[in-house]
Amino acid sequence: MRKTVLIVEDEFLIAIDLKLLLERCGWCVLGPAAAVEEALELLDDELPAVAILDVTLRDGSVTRLAEALRERHVPFVVASAYSRPELIGGEILAGAPNVGKPTEEHRLLAVLEQMVGA
Repeated sequence: MRKTVLIVEDEFLIAIDLKLLLERCGWCVLGPAAAVEEALELLDDELPAVAILDVTLRDGSVTRLAEALRERHVPFVVASAYSRPELIGGEILAGAPNVGKPTEEHRLLAVLEQMVGA
């Protein structure tokens, strides 16, 4: 199975750092998308194996995108400084692994590998 990951992050430098890190580690990166609408358009083209979501984006909360991912059976992790992202992004985020922000590389990679069953 191809290891594809959708990055949804509106802070440009963080998004690029994530993209470069993941590509170096053999992942095929979709995005990064800085807005919910942009990410939804990417999902229409290709379903990733997993997604990394920032909680608040340019066009609001990531809630609608998280719901679309869940409907398509795409697991996701949250990259958030909030200790309880579900208080900001809704109940859909409860229980999703939070890799934190700033994200610790080894933890992120381990969680992604675990989620795709590699």
